[in-house]
Amino acid sequence: MEQYIKGQYRKSIFQGDNNYVIGLFKVSETNISELEDYIGRIITFTGYFHNLNEIETYIFYGKLVNHPKYGDQIQVDRYEVSKPVEKDAIIEFLASGLFKGIGEAKAKKIVSVLGKDTLKIIMEQPSNLVLIPTITKKNIDVLHNGLLEYEASYETIVYLNKLGFSTKDSMKIYNKYNKSTVEKLESNIYQLVEDISQMSFKKIDAIAQRMGIDKNADIRIDASILYIMRELSNTFGHVYFSYENIYLYLPRVLGILVDEDTFTKRLEFLQKDLKIVKYQEQYYLKELYDAEKLIVSRFLLLNHKKDNKLDNLEEVLNEVEQDFGIEYNESQKEAIKKSYLKNFLIITGGPGTGKTTILKAIVELYKRLNHLSPANLEEEIALLAPTGRAAKRMSEATLTKASTIHRFLKWNKETDTFAVNEYNKSKVKFLIVDEASMIDTYLFSNLLKGVSVNTKIILIGDDEQLPSVGPGQVLHDLIYSNTLNVHCLEEVFRQKEGSNIIQLAYDIKAGLCNKNNFNIEEDLTFIECNSSLVMQHICDISSTYKDLNYKDFQVLAPMYKGVNGIDQINKRLQEIFNPKEKDKNELVVGEYTYRENDKVIQLVNQPEDNVYNGDIGIIHKISHKKSKEIYINFDGNLVKYTPSNFNNFKLAYAISIHKSQGSEFDVIILPMTLGYRKMLYRKLIYTAVTRSKKKLYLIGDYKALETSINNTEVDLRNTTIKEFLKNGIN
Repeated sequence: MEQYIKGQYRKSIFQGDNNYVIGLFKVSETNISELEDYIGRIITFTGYFHNLNEIETYIFYGKLVNHPKYGDQIQVDRYEVSKPVEKDAIIEFLASGLFKGIGEAKAKKIVSVLGKDTLKIIMEQPSNLVLIPTITKKNIDVLHNGLLEYEASYETIVYLNKLGFSTKDSMKIYNKYNKSTVEKLESNIYQLVEDISQMSFKKIDAIAQRMGIDKNADIRIDASILYIMRELSNTFGHVYFSYENIYLYLPRVLGILVDEDTFTKRLEFLQKDLKIVKYQEQYYLKELYDAEKLIVSRFLLLNHKKDNKLDNLEEVLNEVEQDFGIEYNESQKEAIKKSYLKNFLIITGGPGTGKTTILKAIVELYKRLNHLSPANLEEEIALLAPTGRAAKRMSEATLTKASTIHRFLKWNKETDTFAVNEYNKSKVKFLIVDEASMIDTYLFSNLLKGVSVNTKIILIGDDEQLPSVGPGQVLHDLIYSNTLNVHCLEEVFRQKEGSNIIQLAYDIKAGLCNKNNFNIEEDLTFIECNSSLVMQHICDISSTYKDLNYKDFQVLAPMYKGVNGIDQINKRLQEIFNPKEKDKNELVVGEYTYRENDKVIQLVNQPEDNVYNGDIGIIHKISHKKSKEIYINFDGNLVKYTPSNFNNFKLAYAISIHKSQGSEFDVIILPMTLGYRKMLYRKLIYTAVTRSKKKLYLIGDYKALETSINNTEVDLRNTTIKEFLKNGIN
């Protein structure tokens, strides 16, 4: 019998010019006995392939080989697409979780006996299920009653399954369109990308092609234009694009050439359909254009409101100084007073200028001037940050509750919507947002929608740090419009204490690369070495910090892949900080091994568990009993993970510089090699350096540091908040 594996292609690790591919494949079925443990897991494959996508289910025929370095692999001789049949769709529907107690094994048994009329038989003659081994009376009742409940929808869901949608996605689609689902799909299947959260264009396009939609159909060109604009926004941070920008990418997405006349007509149609906006030969997604307009109009309104007045402001501030035992300099005092007098204020400054120090005074001043109890203070003031770590730092600094912006707005992960919005506003009177450089245009506009137009707002941040991951550069545009209330803190306190790290940060900010800063004092060390020796130096230094609290020591790197990438560093440091032991449970997930006591980082927001992107925790327990479970402790918040969301976290002995933003560590190791070249730019390295409080090691090639400092091209983003603030909005 020919050996095979069945499942889904995940990604390519290597792709040669002759169509030779090394990639990863998730196994759902196999007749190779040695691979039974791989069902539900990832295996490496090799072979020659014309085209692979993540939508289809494939059958790979070949043999199992064991590579001396990479372990088990499937050497593929031939492959085919597994065409969905009605029985497969019914099995997926029954095992989807809608029917408690019915898993894939029971679903397969039921369908193998009852065939393609399974659902009809369960509805009309449920007693027939008694004939099937392991099916209990309780199972029969659950299936029968469940199908009665879903009577109107199950045929549609099975239809969607046959097209290639998962049952989860099918339920989302049906819940959106109900009885008009089939009609909607047949009129314009691409509308699903607009209407349903996390429905990707690539997935819909593959299904549309199977449905027979022409490659040059207007609806496909329209959807491609919107997809290109969203992808470019998310990849490069741009808010608008030129005609040429979009047209250049169109054939890559469509796989065909589109003449300019057709392209122009489709752009015009999308404008009339209110999907995009054209402004001065610039094309915006309408939601981004509206978001920029909202931000501009709100801050202009607040900025031009009359200042608050208070005769005893100076007196109360002096009391705060005495009670805190702090003497603020004149610039800091000015910022604190403005925080009460102004209705909108940006407080900016580099590391060591006291942004966190004055935050505590701002909160205390507001509390005293308004005669608020701690409970009343929390009702009136909201302290917010983009990440959980930054929010925790705010809370520790002010002894007042702080939260992430997503949590404050009551974000729904499934629908990607906020419960606090323009129709259900928060009643807070004063909003303070820290690490404001990290907030993208979408999130900023949604935050403004969720509060009153009269809510006082203070933004705190360092514009020289990395901009938001999402589109826009809101803080930068607000500051450099030169039209709003901005207070810049310039005196550096930690520099007075002799911090070479702070001096390095300000040199980077100024575009300087001074080799004399290094190896003078213990706080700043540069170990020059060949890239092949970087890993060993990281391991040697890290081993001296094994006893330091996991929150205080961190390796930061610009990239995940490569010999000195984050993934490889994590594998080496795991053996130093948390080696394999007999009494320590571990679990292999894809290409990673996790152990109890491992340091891990959250990669996505999970608001339902109060854990957010960038949060760092420790694996508390790994269970193999009934099902595989991993319990992670995030500062006392114990969160359970199951195989469905194991990809929501990663090892965190080394993390990306982007993920470190909003956090600080006593000791940081920062490898610097030219192998990171495409990720070497000024704001990235500045952000990494400013995460370190007490000791910073740079390891590698000094030329890599120079390259980073001299590269500012990545900072350029197409945005118009600054222009709108200066010249108005038409």
